[in-house]
Amino acid sequence: MPSKDEVAAFFAQMPAIFVPEKAQGVNAVMQINLAGDNGGQWWIRIADGTCEVTEGEYANPAMTLSAKADDLYDAMTGKTNAVASFMQGKIKVAGDMSLALKMQSMFKFTA
Repeated sequence: MPSKDEVAAFFAQMPAIFVPEKAQGVNAVMQINLAGDNGGQWWIRIADGTCEVTEGEYANPAMTLSAKADDLYDAMTGKTNAVASFMQGKIKVAGDMSLALKMQSMFKFTA
């Protein structure tokens, strides 16, 4: 189980693992809501080939992803399959589903 600091550090490094060429035409904000003792809220703005990650809640995101912090962390670090976690109901998506699908290619997630 990742600590709250490890989860926060993961989100802080997202701009560094962002792949701009995979985000062509994307101009949106994604809200991430993580439950659990190590959870929190972050929003990710993708615009003009750039990525900005901010802790907190965004008023009108195009997509909201909700999960337990452990489940999303495992999916994003390759310990579990993100699509399988979604199908099992561990990761929930509201709004623009295509953004959730693009996340795997817009970021160079590693195990």
